[in-house]
Amino acid sequence: MKRFAITMGDPCGIGPEIIIKALMERPNYIDRCIVFGSASMAEHYAKLLHSPFPVHVVPSAGQAALGAINIIDPHPVRVEDVPIGKVSALGGECAFRYVRAAIDSALAKEVTSVVTAPLNKESLHLAGHNYAGHTEIFGEFTHGDNYAMLLWSKQLKVIHVSTHISLRDACTSLTRERVVNVIQLAHDTLKKTGYETPRIAVAGLNPHAGENGLFGDEEIKEIAPAVEICKQRGIQVTGPIAPDTVFLRALKGEFDIVVAQYHDQGHIPLKLLAFDEGVNITVGLDVVRTSVDHGTAFDIAGKLVAKPDSLLYAIEIGEKL
Repeated sequence: MKRFAITMGDPCGIGPEIIIKALMERPNYIDRCIVFGSASMAEHYAKLLHSPFPVHVVPSAGQAALGAINIIDPHPVRVEDVPIGKVSALGGECAFRYVRAAIDSALAKEVTSVVTAPLNKESLHLAGHNYAGHTEIFGEFTHGDNYAMLLWSKQLKVIHVSTHISLRDACTSLTRERVVNVIQLAHDTLKKTGYETPRIAVAGLNPHAGENGLFGDEEIKEIAPAVEICKQRGIQVTGPIAPDTVFLRALKGEFDIVVAQYHDQGHIPLKLLAFDEGVNITVGLDVVRTSVDHGTAFDIAGKLVAKPDSLLYAIEIGEKL
């Protein structure tokens, strides 16, 4: 049986809750899912949410039981030691251990994809793991020449040239080669999910896409040449397009995906349109990874009001990929 992994993320956040809710809402996932996380937290939320499924701790995916929520717990903790709703080194350590164990399982072909619940970057750093987020962890411990963050929703899809770096660094590090690679990743990913000829738009970096060099020359020197290289490869790509209009044009159906030049350029429009349903995908690696596109939500952790919608959509897209 083919199984996929879900990592619990930071156990102090909403990850344990939305996992239990998702599996209760879609019981057809139960026998195909391995959760990498805290068994004690899973049991805690299963009890609070009146889950009909028992929590079963297993040493490996191959020993999963049918009709149960199967948990691989690489860093056991007690519920009373977990500071729910707070930043902590414990939460960061747990989140890192869960992800590493799931990556190892995926590389060993025990699971076909990894779906990640949210971690907290401050907690991760407190635990001594200095990564900017899941994307960078997967980038280090899996394999692939190039990778990128892609945000996926039914309304809008966005892939990023840069993500977790300062805006100043995003501007100075923009290169023709990187833009070419991201356009190619966008094309390849959409082809895998059923788009026969993906229509790709590339956003400019500067206001009005530079206005022919009046507001910056990155479009002339780096972005436009990258677009031309990809056109010569047979990719249907347009740009650079003024960033204040390109997302609206995509939303209206002119394009299937937008290449954003930096983190917030892509995140703001997508989260405005699909905050509860957006999926974060790391593309270009030998491990398929999808994720919720929201954070640990410490403010509502433990209150049983978190929605599993984004997690369910992440599972669905992960299976397509």
